[in-house]
Amino acid sequence: MANKSNSPADQILPALDTVTLERDGHVLLIGLNRPHKRNSFDRAMLADLSRAYAVLESDASVRAGVLFAHGDHLTAGLDLADVGPGIASGENPFPDDGRDPWRLDGTWTTPLVAVAHGWCMTLGIELLLAADIRIAAAGTRFTQLEVRRGIYPFGGATVRLPREAGWGNAMRWLLTGDEFDAAEAYRIGLVQEVATDAAAAVARARDIAHTIADRAAPLGVRATLASAHLARTQGEAAAIERLRPVVTELFASEDAAEGVQSFIERREAHFQGR
Repeated sequence: MANKSNSPADQILPALDTVTLERDGHVLLIGLNRPHKRNSFDRAMLADLSRAYAVLESDASVRAGVLFAHGDHLTAGLDLADVGPGIASGENPFPDDGRDPWRLDGTWTTPLVAVAHGWCMTLGIELLLAADIRIAAAGTRFTQLEVRRGIYPFGGATVRLPREAGWGNAMRWLLTGDEFDAAEAYRIGLVQEVATDAAAAVARARDIAHTIADRAAPLGVRATLASAHLARTQGEAAAIERLRPVVTELFASEDAAEGVQSFIERREAHFQGR
């Protein structure tokens, strides 16, 4: 399990063929970049996104991430001709130095805002569900059509969509493979906001990510995510048991002292993650 690096220097971003990585202060911008194939995922792209998510989770200078796509679509889903044989054989599509982009492989501590536009098919919906906050462009078209290909969603949609949208809303789309629009995605809670177009959706996602990265205390953000995940995975009682011990630890941090001082001085806090 990768942990945040203790090095004060930023990690060198890897050069990836089908995913772009860019720093924007403490925000990591992750861009799907196979537009000539509508950003459909072959094995190479799955590996690239896996490595990008490893950076998101291990680089101490990264406090939030944004997942978006270059071109006209978030993704047309899996390139089944390339990926299918590996799936059928049980092959692990992720490299040893990567993380599962559907965030099904253990503890995750870095907030992620995801953006959908154009086509958001199959694993694209699951990438949204794996993120913490989701934004869609008004013209986005969604479909979870695995059942029409003889398989089923295996990146978390069967677990997360009923939880996020409610049983009936989830089954309406998971069992039929029908297409739905951004208004429906918003209605069922798949996305939290709908922007006018793709550029506006990415801009909004970056604004939210910067609010987290630049204005919130990193230790407080990580503790908040950890508490929510604990309640989800182990139940409310387990999370409640940890509330007071963790806040006691946080009050002893430099960030908490800065938070109190900024309140007294009526100014923005400047957090260091310590």
